[in-house]
Amino acid sequence: MSRQLFSLLMLLVFGTAARAADAPRYNVLLIMADDLRPAMGCYGDSRAKTPHLDRLAARGVRFDRAYVQYPVCNPSRTSLLTGTRPEHNGVTGNGTFFREKMPEIVTLPQLFRQHGAMAVSYGKIYHAGLVEGESQNQMLDVGKSWDEAKMNRPTKLGNSGPRRNLTGGKLKWCEVADLEGGDDDQSDGQTAQQAIAAMERLAGKPWFIGAGFHRPHDPFVVSKRYVAQFPDGSLQLHRDPDDATPLFKQSLGGGAFEEAFKQFDDRDRMDFLTHYYAGVTQTDAQVGRLMEAMDRLKLWDTTVVIFVGDHGYHLGERGWWNKNTLFDRSCRAPFLLIAPGVKPAECRSLVEFLDIYPTVAELCGLTVPATVKGKSLKPILDDPAKTIHDSVLTHITRGSNMSGFGLRTNRWRYIEWSNGSAELYDHDRDPEEWHNVATSRAHEKDLAAMKARLAARR
Repeated sequence: MSRQLFSLLMLLVFGTAARAADAPRYNVLLIMADDLRPAMGCYGDSRAKTPHLDRLAARGVRFDRAYVQYPVCNPSRTSLLTGTRPEHNGVTGNGTFFREKMPEIVTLPQLFRQHGAMAVSYGKIYHAGLVEGESQNQMLDVGKSWDEAKMNRPTKLGNSGPRRNLTGGKLKWCEVADLEGGDDDQSDGQTAQQAIAAMERLAGKPWFIGAGFHRPHDPFVVSKRYVAQFPDGSLQLHRDPDDATPLFKQSLGGGAFEEAFKQFDDRDRMDFLTHYYAGVTQTDAQVGRLMEAMDRLKLWDTTVVIFVGDHGYHLGERGWWNKNTLFDRSCRAPFLLIAPGVKPAECRSLVEFLDIYPTVAELCGLTVPATVKGKSLKPILDDPAKTIHDSVLTHITRGSNMSGFGLRTNRWRYIEWSNGSAELYDHDRDPEEWHNVATSRAHEKDLAAMKARLAARR
């Protein structure tokens, strides 16, 4: 055998072995729900009907205090998938494509592609819902993050019958309707169907599959059979306490939203609440379909499963019916992690969505890029009593001239606005954040300490 032929054979043998060793240790199934606060039975919400998500939580780690880095869809998803903070990556609105700001950033699914995995996405993983055609394909990041991606349109499928706008048309998104037909007549059913088909098609190969469900996001157009699970009298409306501290002008999104919400009557509020929870149940059913496929294909021992909502949501608290605030209701979101060898647990440690990227990478044996700023939660997975963060940080902007930061510790939520105003809430005594004690002389030292902690974090 010639030396050249021998060298070629050695290159093929050892090159193949190196690529095999470099491949991800596990597959990844990333499931995202849109606008989902922890409205799930496993999080203690007695109103929720989420049997499949509760069963999923029982298989792994439920993070009770997981916080997003920006409580709006696109910035939150961009932060999670790039491992960078919105105030650093420049994505602080729904209209900005992250590649415009970070053209060379390596996203989480892209990292898996670089190590030989097939990465496919169905439904809403990246926020590409505001554009159509080739521009949408670009915002889905096909060719870099994904080998294949499909954005199923959330409101153009099925027979919705009459829709009712809760604001008299002032907010086009704020409408409810009950859909006829089955799950696969809607976008989320199709997303589940496509993700399952990908699991079957990619059997025996390394893969990263994203399944992004639109519900419970507005417009609240939900299958009739899920709405029927919440008959009249089954849900109760929230009422703010009479002694709640008046809010700063910038605390809510304000503008047309706030004015429209002030006009809600109890019928509007109940329709909103009912269809939100029905949307949660509809998403739960799709997660159940994915779990059945995981059972059938025997994938639990070879797959890391992540389930998240992209941020929290207000359902009437502070008179607000949306996200986009720096309160816990908006910044805290569900986060479940199921992985081979990870024991089921309930984790009370503070964690950030920024931590998901390095955690998944480490579990799968991949090196985390230097651009990633989160911390791996692997120590918590080994021992849920451990602590990774003593505080978590959320950012928000209000137009071009106002921004704010919310810093959450075990006891305090401190909010600081760029105009100099501040809010301080004591979670030991006021977990729903009704009473701002920033101006209380009894809490001057607490306020100063939190202000210093935020300065250090930033």
